[in-house]
Amino acid sequence: MKFSQMFIPTTKETPNDATLPSHQFLVRAGFILQTGAGIYDYMPLGKIVLDKIRAVVKEEMDKSGANEVQFGFVTPLSFWEESGRATAMGPELLKFKDRKGMGFVLSPTNEEAVVNMIKNRITSYKDLPINLYQIYTKFRDEARPRFGLMRGREFLMKDSYSFHATKEDLVREFHVMEETYKNVYTRLGLDFRVVSADSGAIGGSGSKEFMVLANSGEDTLVICPNCEYGANIEAATRKPVKKEPLETKELQKIETPNCKTIAEVSEFLKADPFYSMKAVMKKAVYEELSEVVLFFVRGTDELEETKACNAAGALELEDASEEEVRAANLVPGYCGIINLPENIKVFVDEELKEENNLVCGANEENFHYAGVDLTSMQNLNFADLVAVQEGDICSCCGGKLEYKKGIEAGHIFQLGTKYSEAMDAKFLDSNGKSQPFEMGCYGIGVSRLVAAVIEQNHDEKGCIWTKETAPFIVDVIVSNAKKDEELEAGMKIYEALKNAGVDTIIDDRKQQRFGFKMGDFELIGFPYAVVVGKKLKEGSVEVVDRKTLEKVEISIDEVVNYLIEKIK
Repeated sequence: MKFSQMFIPTTKETPNDATLPSHQFLVRAGFILQTGAGIYDYMPLGKIVLDKIRAVVKEEMDKSGANEVQFGFVTPLSFWEESGRATAMGPELLKFKDRKGMGFVLSPTNEEAVVNMIKNRITSYKDLPINLYQIYTKFRDEARPRFGLMRGREFLMKDSYSFHATKEDLVREFHVMEETYKNVYTRLGLDFRVVSADSGAIGGSGSKEFMVLANSGEDTLVICPNCEYGANIEAATRKPVKKEPLETKELQKIETPNCKTIAEVSEFLKADPFYSMKAVMKKAVYEELSEVVLFFVRGTDELEETKACNAAGALELEDASEEEVRAANLVPGYCGIINLPENIKVFVDEELKEENNLVCGANEENFHYAGVDLTSMQNLNFADLVAVQEGDICSCCGGKLEYKKGIEAGHIFQLGTKYSEAMDAKFLDSNGKSQPFEMGCYGIGVSRLVAAVIEQNHDEKGCIWTKETAPFIVDVIVSNAKKDEELEAGMKIYEALKNAGVDTIIDDRKQQRFGFKMGDFELIGFPYAVVVGKKLKEGSVEVVDRKTLEKVEISIDEVVNYLIEKIK
């Protein structure tokens, strides 16, 4: 392809709302164009990259034995009502009615549609397992679309769904998909980590995320440098912190004037905050109501809100105002687990289960209890509630856990029978008994990967594409295309590279100066440039490596072979 024939509108102007490098450079380099909040058009270079990533995903999915299908972008609302997600998905599910008053949604995911496709069409265990996938447009009505392609409302996604006769076979396919995804990200040249994750609104008992490591990532990952353990902080666990137990003391009510925080109380009592309970008051939002819910963690820990939300079975948690806390008959700053109002839901971190000598609030202004014994209390709800910290101990190998930032680029789930039961999709097992399908679902954010590649591969000058994702591998830059000998030499190199199967573009623009062309090369991020210019008289050209910006002088007769070897 020739630069002079392509629509590549590069610009020096950075969009006002662009904070991430991928958002800035993809817009400036002419890959994408924003047309609305969270909605982007792909210009020629962007479409090439998108198609290259899509092709890798498709090839690996086909190798895994999955079947490609295509669901409608618009699906009947009745499907979602049947599964129960018409309400559970919240305002991100964009609903509308047609001229006849029938309800529809713009699909953010397709569990319901695929169950509808399988239902009554697979009726026997003999026809299982099956894995169906599509690579198609999705829409989620994000409240705050931002970060360019990272959090758009409209996006391209590979979503696949598997059906099984047994849980064991579901787990087998789950591992097949994990290996398939690893192959995808490895081929794309990405540095990634597979981590345990929270299943969120999709549901199911087990899930893993595929995180592209990048400093700008929204997700905090907890990883162990000594083993393969990794988890999103929302699902991370640690080896429980242990200290020598204190000698049991009698329950004692102590006046603690103006001591509301753990630090203030510990200082006043000259006590180790490890042996205290921190009360965190949240407003839990359910489908029909909201209420103040109380969570207790150790004084040295912090509450992880996704874990807390799951424990409470809520749609989401919000900060409770002081007025809402007092209306629930709780005392801000002095809330404890003794003498609580009967109607308050209480959840306690599981690491406190065996503690018998704790300090906590007395539910009375300016008073705390010491000697609180949880082992003597009945019917407490224990759950994993803590946010794992850097330096905590890995439960797998004993190493010290670290934080990394990551971009979610894929997610796989073991759904179980959640959707098949809700939509009455069943088959006959080997005993002739009717059973709901065991299901898995597996997603890759294809358009998000366009941005993820650049978040991980860029410098202050612009994009640095990996070889598998680059719109063109080589940019042949003719310094002065008005000079026939330079243009002719450039065309010979260009044609030779194309004939060798190398994706190549030639910058043959006559109206642009050499500096402008080099600026475009650096901004767009082609892996290599061949500069045809002053050295031509000596029978050589210059090869520039975009990643390192190192320049090498090569004989014009050897440059094609040199680049082919580099690309290998």
